[in-house]
Amino acid sequence: MSDGKFPENFLWGTATAAHQVEGGNHANDWWAWEQVRGHIKNGDRSDPACQHYERFASDFDLLRSLHQNAHRLSVEWSRIEPAPGEFSATALTHYRDVLQALRDRGMEPMVTLHHFTNPTWISTLGGWESPQTAEYFARFAERVTDELHDLARFWITINEPTVVAYQGYVHGEWPPGKRDFGAALRVVVTLIRAHWLAYERIKRRHPQLQVGLAHHLRIFDPSRWFAPQDRAVAAAFTRVFNETVLRSLREGRLVFPLRRNGKVSGPRQSQDFIGLNYYTRELVKFNHRYRAELFGQRMLVEPALRSDLAWELYPEGLYRTLMELRREQLPIYVTENGIADRDDARRPEFLLTHVRAMLRAIHDGSPVRGYMHWTSFDNFEWAEGYSAKFGLIACDPATQERRVRSSGRLYAEICRSNHVPATVELPPARQTAESGGPTDLR
Repeated sequence: MSDGKFPENFLWGTATAAHQVEGGNHANDWWAWEQVRGHIKNGDRSDPACQHYERFASDFDLLRSLHQNAHRLSVEWSRIEPAPGEFSATALTHYRDVLQALRDRGMEPMVTLHHFTNPTWISTLGGWESPQTAEYFARFAERVTDELHDLARFWITINEPTVVAYQGYVHGEWPPGKRDFGAALRVVVTLIRAHWLAYERIKRRHPQLQVGLAHHLRIFDPSRWFAPQDRAVAAAFTRVFNETVLRSLREGRLVFPLRRNGKVSGPRQSQDFIGLNYYTRELVKFNHRYRAELFGQRMLVEPALRSDLAWELYPEGLYRTLMELRREQLPIYVTENGIADRDDARRPEFLLTHVRAMLRAIHDGSPVRGYMHWTSFDNFEWAEGYSAKFGLIACDPATQERRVRSSGRLYAEICRSNHVPATVELPPARQTAESGGPTDLR
């Protein structure tokens, strides 16, 4: 592998989420959230997004022409179960057609059952704060896999449970817009229980399916290595954000700080693979004023290469994370990795450095089996609306024009050759700040 070659049968693709690309999803909590002024940048809304609900076949033609052999997507719960216990045959047939379209093009589907959105009826019943939501989700997961199990081997129950809890119940930028750390912990417990229930039901009925969870993991380093307070805060962030869910799933029981929310338990093995979403690292500094965020103030040292969202480009963090995940003793799929880069000035370098870091991890013993870049098309990026451009392919929501970026062509060559080139001509990097001091990211 020292020559840049990846293992045979490695999966190369992109990742999407239904609400971000489909358009027309008006029966979930995010659509309701978007109607309130100030919630979404520039007042953007998720309709039309990429009109992928209608355009999926031609979109998959384009992705296949770029040599991708896999695709991660999600199904929209509110389309499939618009009311409690009422499942839409039309929606299930649609997603069957979507998965068949991937199969017809020789692309391996990876299906996510929950990617941030809840049906409005779930929200009315309390959302993830209600323990009953775990049961509703497991029923939904069972029905969907019953209908579609013959078309997809890989299933992700829930995308980024800690992000759901943080953004919706600590930071308050996503629905339901709360700032309550205790509620966030209860939400994580319900999400873990939902995964456990769904895993057991799916595996009981379809043991051949590979079921996992997509974990958003970040590197948290102390802003000042010499400061014990900063090291303690970085350790707390790592424990709560990165390790709590993984440890609970590994041990089949809730671990601190979730234990105080009950003695919920599940199977010791509830993941057949690890899904890793990795984007960046954050430096954290102790600040007593940041009580709701574990006394951690997030910092970024200048100068640093950054995305349009001020996220640091830190490919070494992908290597570090993949090496840490060896302890799980499970196959690993990078289920998201990407950069907001409107001008496509940094994305080629981002791709090359992160793919090389992944290859180095494989060479050093990390069992990585595939890579899904975030994302294929510019889409509705939650609170950022259409302002954050993550796509290898530009997509104008007004005209629906698709345009392959230079980074998309670079990724196509990586996918085609199953090889990362040693060198490539990159566009000039944009100027970074010249200051050497830390910048407050809040």
